[in-house]
Amino acid sequence: IMTNKPGRNDDCPCGSGKKYKKCCALNESAQAAQPAFNRSAIPQAMQIAVQHHNAGRWSEAEAIYQQILAVQPNYADALHLSGLIFSQWGQKEIAAQMIAKAIKSNPREPNYHNSMGGLLNELGKHEEALVSLQKSVALNPKVAQPYQNMGNALRLLGRYNEAQVAYQKAISLQPDSDGLHCALGNLLSDAGKLEEAGACFQKALALNPNSAVAYNDLGNVFSNMGKHAEAIACFQQSITLLPSLVAPYSNLGNVYKEQGKYAEAITCFQKALTINPHQPEVYSNLGNTLKNVDRYSEGVACLQKAIELKPDYAVAHYNLGNALQAQGRLVEAAGCYQRALALQPGLDQAYGNLFFISNYTSSVSPAIAVAEAARYGEMIRRKAGHAYSDWRCDMQPQRLRIGLVSGDLRAHPVGYFLQGLLEHYDPSRIEFVAYPTHAHTDALTQRMLPRLSAWTPLYGKNDPQAAQQIHNDGIHILLDLSGYTTHNRLPVFCRKPAPVQATWLGYFATTGVKEIDYLIGDPHITPPEEESHFVEKIWRLPETYLCFTAPDVAVEVSPLPALTNGYITFCCFNNLTKIGDAVVALWAQVMHAVPGSRLFLKTRQLGEEGLSEQTLARFASHGIGSERLMFEGYSPRAGLLAAYQRVDIALDPFPYPGGTTSAEALWMGVPVLTKRGDRFLSHVGETVAHNVGLANWIAQDEPDYLAKAVAFAADLNRLAELRGNLRTQVLVSPLYDAARFARHFENAM
Repeated sequence: IMTNKPGRNDDCPCGSGKKYKKCCALNESAQAAQPAFNRSAIPQAMQIAVQHHNAGRWSEAEAIYQQILAVQPNYADALHLSGLIFSQWGQKEIAAQMIAKAIKSNPREPNYHNSMGGLLNELGKHEEALVSLQKSVALNPKVAQPYQNMGNALRLLGRYNEAQVAYQKAISLQPDSDGLHCALGNLLSDAGKLEEAGACFQKALALNPNSAVAYNDLGNVFSNMGKHAEAIACFQQSITLLPSLVAPYSNLGNVYKEQGKYAEAITCFQKALTINPHQPEVYSNLGNTLKNVDRYSEGVACLQKAIELKPDYAVAHYNLGNALQAQGRLVEAAGCYQRALALQPGLDQAYGNLFFISNYTSSVSPAIAVAEAARYGEMIRRKAGHAYSDWRCDMQPQRLRIGLVSGDLRAHPVGYFLQGLLEHYDPSRIEFVAYPTHAHTDALTQRMLPRLSAWTPLYGKNDPQAAQQIHNDGIHILLDLSGYTTHNRLPVFCRKPAPVQATWLGYFATTGVKEIDYLIGDPHITPPEEESHFVEKIWRLPETYLCFTAPDVAVEVSPLPALTNGYITFCCFNNLTKIGDAVVALWAQVMHAVPGSRLFLKTRQLGEEGLSEQTLARFASHGIGSERLMFEGYSPRAGLLAAYQRVDIALDPFPYPGGTTSAEALWMGVPVLTKRGDRFLSHVGETVAHNVGLANWIAQDEPDYLAKAVAFAADLNRLAELRGNLRTQVLVSPLYDAARFARHFENAM
């Protein structure tokens, strides 16, 4: 109502941007021409409005509701239905105000309380929603919908047992509702009860064989169980039934991503975004996948779009941190992880990645690192709850049952270092039970399987279920092979499902988890003076804490390239993120001191043109031109190993040296120059060098690193002789002698 109406050529005060005569003046004229709306017209008007409402003509319905409310402001049905329309329009707060007025006008109507409960759920006010829904049920306990909404609220509050009771009550009132069976199935899936969840979705499909939603939900269950073929079939059927549904495209993309079928995954995510371009979850999934195919800049852009659409989306901030970390933008990555944790404090993987990226620099002291890890370990221990204090295993066993908890039992550094042990351990002394935390397997997995007593997946199980499984299996010693890397299950270790627990192989620092009794090291990686760096007790294997398996590809050691090239070729095939500014500066000094030398960098990040250009610029700032640099991106393993035929000396980065890359370089006859460190991670190069008889290739500091590089590069005859004998030398060393390592490992267990 305008008390001071504008002139006809003034801007309309309604904010439309039009002139008054073209906007509200027309509406006022139209309203003036309508006959007066009085109370007697309300019943017929409501009937017409409800017809519009049910047909989805919300604007027409809302116009009539407002006319009714102008005459009778407390007309409860009009307030209620108008509120539902505002909710559909996304104006949830206005909707809540209108439904509250309806309840005030008629507090005995159960449907109003049910609508308010559903709306409060959408607003994230789940405790308040429960109050409204309980009123609805008290007024009419024979209707299913309030029980379903109550189940939704309880599920979002994490009160799964109560939510299950509510859903089951709704189903008892409306047993032929496929939607209710799906709701119960999703709850059971959240609770880790995948078999029961699958049965619910199968029931929903029996009631409605054309339910695209049920097929999508069943596909998610199969995906979580690692049954990728069944999941793909369900998602494809969901798409066939309802091609406009976004979720199955996105979920299908996730399965393809898990299988390493990145092109197919990208196609699925892009299709989902053509249907609805406002899906932050899909942008996040697409960004992750683009990162996996070395399209880092595009991945970052997608993740930034996800955050633009949903600024409080913690997982997108976390994923953006991962993409920035892959580009070497560590400070920005840390900021993303911190933002993700501020939004979702329980996002454990973000804590792990914050710890992990601190390994790329020396800016965090060991004392601060162990204190922060212990703080986090205590936090997840409190969340884990009950810990076992007695166990089902034989305490005087003839043979130890050892559990391996890892998501990397495949062609991965963990798999490469584990394979030799599995092939050479004595089954009369120990046996291994694998607990994979991720569904991905490959040819290396298949070679491991015959040497395992059991393969018992933990993926698809929540932490209590996983701990119960391990406890029931009578495991004597449970080994964590992940630390804070991807797919770790540290919260399971907090429940102490085995009497002895240790961390080994997959991580390079303390876990901070007091329930993990030991960290397995060796004399070089965990010197006695550094025991304060760990929450765990240190158990040292006598020579090396790791043993590498010779690659199963036929790639020969070549003659020393420098003899024919006339110049030395240095190399590093490590992750680009390890090559920090201090490393670039020192390597540039090495190249200046070795005239004509070249540097060959090979890693998947260099497959992206933008990152290659940035790396060229970093060396150019130290006077090293592009003509002295060679960059290559990803190659399959045979191609990666063959690339060593073109290099003379490998340069280890610091403070995060190579592990797998160093073992592979040595096998290819290429010696590795490494630098002494001050903590577990930075000692990896030292333990490798000591255990292959190359202790003289360990530099004490940066000046020594430079001096050794110059000296080794100057003696081509010595380099050529070393290259010719190095493969034989390392194969009989503790680093590669799996039978010898297996005896030491058995004794330690």
